[in-house]
Amino acid sequence: MPKYLFQVNYIGEGVKGLLRDGGSKRRAVTKKLFESVGGSLEAYYYAFGDTDLYIIADFPNHAAVTACSLNVTATGAVTVKTTVLMTPEEVDTSVKMAPTYSAPGK
Repeated sequence: MPKYLFQVNYIGEGVKGLLRDGGSKRRAVTKKLFESVGGSLEAYYYAFGDTDLYIIADFPNHAAVTACSLNVTATGAVTVKTTVLMTPEEVDTSVKMAPTYSAPGK
């Protein structure tokens, strides 16, 4: 299954909810959310710095990821940045391809 990285930041009521519920409850809620669309949670880490939370998960397709992201973001409690992750073997396949392209103005 494709793997994704989520970078999450709590805002407004989301911060208050985290303070009230704690990190473990939020992880359980996220795990249930992902599983409801066929995904699975691999890693869930809080962090200092520009990003509050890093999540790595597997999903069956982009539509499942989009469904989760839209529903979570619609709450207004967090912002989410999603990145598709690739294995070294997927990169190997990519570098063997020969796409046709010309730069703008060439």
